[in-house]
Amino acid sequence: MQQNENKPQDPMEFSRALVAQMTLAEKMAQMVYNAPAIERLGIPAYNWWNECLHGAARSGTATVFPQAIGMAASFNTGLMQRAAAAISDEVRAKYNEYKKFGSTQIYQGLTCWSPNINIFRDPRWGRGHETYGEDPYLTGRMGVAFVRGLQGDDPNFRKVDATLKHYAVHSGPEAERHGFNVQIGAKDLNETYLAAFRTCIREARPAAVMGAYNRVNGEACCASPILLRQILREQFGFQGYVVSDCGAICDINRFHKITNDEAESAALAVRSGCDLNCGSAYTYLKAAFVRGLVDEAAITTAVERLFAARYALGMFGPANPYDEIPYEIIDCPEHQALALRMARESIVLLKNDGILPLADSVGSLAVIGPNNDERSILLGNYNGLPSHFITLFEGISAGAPQGTRIYKAAGCDLIREPKGDWAEQPLHEALIAADKSDVVILCLGLRPDIEGEEGDAYNSDMSGDRRDIDLPAPQLQLFDEVYKRGKPVVVVNCSGSAVNLAPLHERAAAVLQVWYPGQSGGTALADILFGRMNPSGKLPVTFYQSTADLPDFRDYAMKGRTYRYMEQEPLYPFGFGLSYSRFALSELQLAAETIQDGDDLTLRVKLTNLGPLPGQETVQVYLRHLDCPVETPRLQLAAFTKETLAAGETRWVELTVRAEQFRIYDQDGQNIFYPGPAELWAACNQPSARSRALGAPEELRCRIKLAAGRR
Repeated sequence: MQQNENKPQDPMEFSRALVAQMTLAEKMAQMVYNAPAIERLGIPAYNWWNECLHGAARSGTATVFPQAIGMAASFNTGLMQRAAAAISDEVRAKYNEYKKFGSTQIYQGLTCWSPNINIFRDPRWGRGHETYGEDPYLTGRMGVAFVRGLQGDDPNFRKVDATLKHYAVHSGPEAERHGFNVQIGAKDLNETYLAAFRTCIREARPAAVMGAYNRVNGEACCASPILLRQILREQFGFQGYVVSDCGAICDINRFHKITNDEAESAALAVRSGCDLNCGSAYTYLKAAFVRGLVDEAAITTAVERLFAARYALGMFGPANPYDEIPYEIIDCPEHQALALRMARESIVLLKNDGILPLADSVGSLAVIGPNNDERSILLGNYNGLPSHFITLFEGISAGAPQGTRIYKAAGCDLIREPKGDWAEQPLHEALIAADKSDVVILCLGLRPDIEGEEGDAYNSDMSGDRRDIDLPAPQLQLFDEVYKRGKPVVVVNCSGSAVNLAPLHERAAAVLQVWYPGQSGGTALADILFGRMNPSGKLPVTFYQSTADLPDFRDYAMKGRTYRYMEQEPLYPFGFGLSYSRFALSELQLAAETIQDGDDLTLRVKLTNLGPLPGQETVQVYLRHLDCPVETPRLQLAAFTKETLAAGETRWVELTVRAEQFRIYDQDGQNIFYPGPAELWAACNQPSARSRALGAPEELRCRIKLAAGRR
């Protein structure tokens, strides 16, 4: 295609003119992820598959940020947007160089299949660490920030394409995902599983959506007229393109048994609105057309959407500002510093009996546990490769006060029970190290190779999911034996999901959740341990007391799930996280005490740092409807903001609860405004007796009235 335009065109106008010159066979060939060149039209080959979940992925060196669940724990949307902008700079910089070879291969393009905004409804799901947690509101806010950061703010071009996945109602079981049918009621569908998609599409205008593997109420997600046409395009107003998950369209006939063969599956998907196929099913479109299963108009519509996207990315037409992003920006000092800051803000302090931050008088430390010097726990999955890894042990060794003696020992394997003579050796080494130290830093948890995607995680049944939420038995034994040595034990848990830490909580001197913290995870941990940074992370998921507290993993109903509907007391609540300072809220003020349909509500509250250290605190607003005939969440996050305060500083903080937060979904999935009383809390943690028992300050509560009126 001649690139002689002097100014940008409307992407769809350009696309229609270009696609009109293609034959039917050429159009069909462009609907697969590894699209071939059309030389007569000047169209280069293009591979649509790229990933950037928490950094430019699977394409060599890149800055590696904390895994998505860790970034969500920052509760910092501004930082999230900056991280996403850095990630997309690196994706674009790589593309700018790769395209000089004449075409792009897998993981070299601009169409990124991120973020994953599925709701992490059950901690046993192996891929939950790719998400922003269990709450629809938090997921939506983090998703909006990530999409905006990826796609850029140029009025004519996108830096990269963000792809919301996996649409929709997708969170395991991994072993059954290719044929699983989610039976879900209209209320849970709209209130929980579609909420973040709706928010991101309406506010951030992502370029793409990826369909999930499973069925929802009998319809395959990648070929669902209800999900793709009625909800996604008509209700949400989505204007972009839809891509299938890899192999998902062949699943329609092979495992879902909705169709008889690949031609029928491909035709059904295209007619329903799936424009691009990752997999082989769309190679059968010619057969589908000959059999009268799909018409050329549907093919043309899909290809027009795809080339409008390629034009908006600057692949045709005039130069765009993102062509100037240099390769030198990859893993640059500024991005490394940003990854470190995100890692610091992602760490959650769950318990502290006063031992942290460690005093300079601590002369010796034992850094023990199977994750103490493990690189894989820095990376999570869907990751790039940093130029420098800083493991937990390396960070502690480099960050400890001068003269501190550091002892190192694994103590046990991550999951395997020791046998024979070998059983005593790692344990005894750990006990010697503990005996020689003043304080033990015990690095426990999981790894991405035992919680992850089907086929990529090699746990007990190869599914990627976990059977329970317990720490592996060898690690529990290690804790027990180390604790008996009488030294203070600081537990550092590395995992992408909630782990049952109840057996450790009462005896540990402190507990830190560090997730999969990215390339600088060790430095971030050391900064927290030695008091150079004040911990500020908050849990984006509930940490349960026991696997027995969880409903059936295969049941997608929200009853009994997550902090919004669970009945048991958690070990650590959603939204919980301690600080070395003590923050307090006072003087809650509402702009109005009566809310009509369509009204936002602004509130102000005083936040004071009562501690001796500067720090960050997340002010959270929760909502509960009272006397409502429709079941509503027992509590739901409705607003939050993260503030930085000097020691002794007091500041007025303003937050807005948006009008849609006051509306509810009934059992038929209708979004309604129900007049009546409601309660609001302003808090630094989720309002609960458990939060207060763990050391969280008191929350402020007030009543408001939802009154019949305008919309």
